[in-house]
Order: sequence, then C-alpha cells, then structure tokens
Amino acid sequence: QVQLVESGGGLVEAGGSLRLSCAASGRASSSYTMGWFRQAPGKEREFVADINWSGGSTSYPDSVKGRFTISRDNAKNTVYLQMNSLKPEDTAVYYCVIKVFGAYRYWGQGIQVTVSS
Repeated sequence: QVQLVESGGGLVEAGGSLRLSCAASGRASSSYTMGWFRQAPGKEREFVADINWSGGSTSYPDSVKGRFTISRDNAKNTVYLQMNSLKPEDTAVYYCVIKVFGAYRYWGQGIQVTVSS
C-alpha cells in the first residue's frame, strides 16, 4: 500500500511562486516515476510534470514548461513541484502520483492552489 500526502498549496498572487511537496510512504516509491496532475473546476484532469526514479529525466506540457520544475529526494521519499510565474489559469487542485508499469496507479488526496489576478 502506498500513501501520498501533498503539502504547500495555498493562495498566491499572479506572478508569485509556490512549492508543493509530496511525501510517499509504503512501497519503495523511490523506484518509480512520480509526478503531478491538476484539475480545475469544470475541466479535465491535466498532466503537469513527472520525473523518473533517478531524477535524470523530466517532462512537462507546454502550459507549464519553463515555469514549473519537478524534483525529488529519494532519501526522503519526497517529490517537489516548484511553481514560478504563476497565472490565474494555474488555479486547480494538484495531485501527486506514482507511475507503476506504465500507469498512474497511486494518487494523493489533492491540494488546492489558487492564483489571484
């Protein structure tokens, strides 16, 4: 069983920054790709970023590329999402995920990020 607990969300003004953290417990999460998704009200869930087990490979959609940075600390079983130059359209619930055998099988409970204009 894997548990993911997100922290670091909140309210920030446009142009500001937030850093999300996700602490994993249970199975050896350090062996798997971890990432983030988000879902805004009335919209579909959107991929935000992921990072492979070693931290040597990351991916982002164009909507956040250059503004968001994902990283991980395997000694702490924690993945981070540094979000800079935030925009109102980044407002969403952000979910931490673990990818196992090609599928995002484990999800956190989600944390709210609100960017005011």
